[in-house]
Amino acid sequence: MMSQDQQPIIIQGGMGVGVSAWQLAKAVSRTGQLGVVAGTALDTVLVRRLQLGDPGGHLRRALGEFPLPEMAARVVDRYFLPEGKSDDAPFALTSLLTESPTQAQLELIVLANFAEVFLAKEDHDGLVGINYLEKVQLPALPSLFGAMLAGVDYVLMGAGIPTAIPGIIDRLCEGKPVELALKVDGTTREDGYFARFDPGEFTKGQVPWLRRPKFLPIVASATLATMLKRKSSGEVNGFVVEGPTAGGHNAPPRGKTKYSDRGEPLYGERDVVDLRAMQALNLPFWLAGSFGSPEQVAHALDSGASGVQVGTAFAFCEESGMSEKIRREVLQSCEEGTLDVRTDPLASPAGFPFKVLSLLESLSDSVAYQLRKRRCDLGFLRQGFKRVDGTLGWRCPAEPTLAYAKKGGQQEETTGRKCICNGLMANIGLAQVDSQGNQELPLVTCGDDVKNLLQFLKSPEALSYSAREVVSYLLSFVSAKTSAVPC
Repeated sequence: MMSQDQQPIIIQGGMGVGVSAWQLAKAVSRTGQLGVVAGTALDTVLVRRLQLGDPGGHLRRALGEFPLPEMAARVVDRYFLPEGKSDDAPFALTSLLTESPTQAQLELIVLANFAEVFLAKEDHDGLVGINYLEKVQLPALPSLFGAMLAGVDYVLMGAGIPTAIPGIIDRLCEGKPVELALKVDGTTREDGYFARFDPGEFTKGQVPWLRRPKFLPIVASATLATMLKRKSSGEVNGFVVEGPTAGGHNAPPRGKTKYSDRGEPLYGERDVVDLRAMQALNLPFWLAGSFGSPEQVAHALDSGASGVQVGTAFAFCEESGMSEKIRREVLQSCEEGTLDVRTDPLASPAGFPFKVLSLLESLSDSVAYQLRKRRCDLGFLRQGFKRVDGTLGWRCPAEPTLAYAKKGGQQEETTGRKCICNGLMANIGLAQVDSQGNQELPLVTCGDDVKNLLQFLKSPEALSYSAREVVSYLLSFVSAKTSAVPC
């Protein structure tokens, strides 16, 4: 068991969408380490799980514990299908979020984050965190509130510079209104666009007491960590220091970007994190990116880190939200030595390099994806832009090219962009179905460590491994005195 004052050695990476679901975070937390749920797109994940009939009744059980039951009842009544939708029927879509969300949209976001954290924390005393992307700004404020209502212990945030988040967390603890400045293309210093959330208005004055979670920004350099410590709006409690071999979004190389023969951005000495500078900040930090081995865990501790963050090893374990079909294909490819991970500089509409794993029948490999009709029906990675009349608009480089151009975007910015939102939903068995009955294809992201997954199998005949086995193996070089005591 661990209290919030104790520090984990292993942070399980918060892998979205829904790969780090509550089942995985709970399994890791029960080992005495930090389990982390992915906070991206949880409202859509909740809606689709309910439309599949909520197997096991877990979501309805969690929503039944929400402190404002009438809100939970509205969501269940609207989306829950007792028999589940048919395989060829599309999922019902939620309306795209804007800077002025409706009460119904806010309720869905708050409830989804509450339910995911509640289920991850249920029936044990371990620590649970939630991971957000700074790039996904519109749902950030109600998402934080929902996670904090469920008692989340840590908030982690990457893919940006989240200087405003610590102060927002502080104000939410006090039940005060919060706002987040939105990044909008085409603005000047005089312009100001904000997302706002008022806990008192949302709950009609029934704001409960909230405990402050610890805040860990995910950074790629000691320079950024130093700036966040000095200039953040509230207390920063440590850092996750992520290298370019980690899965998901990577920070771009420092300086002018050069590319390999495969079109991947090249990282050099300037991208190596100064660990002495990290130690000088006198805050705990965890190293991420190819630290999924006992030797690397021991090396991180010897380097002054509090531990490591590991994602890829957990992404393909039994408790992962990744579909069983994908997990089996990855392990089989690992045995055959045919895995190929590429850092794609264009795939993500967010503009960050994005790690993509090539698989059969995947978005990255299939010719069928080239024939896919472009659309933006989830919109989590849309970017704000200032219209001619001064109002705020939204566009995504993965949407139809003509629509993007009509919104003032440059058509060349759409080249190579992929619908990350729908691809990641497909990874976890929540693929949308089009009018012809075709399902969206998966887009699997992972770190370079994926080639080492076989080390977690107990025997050559084993076909899977558990989150507990990952933790046990990673800590096998760490003395019993420094290991956290499993719950």
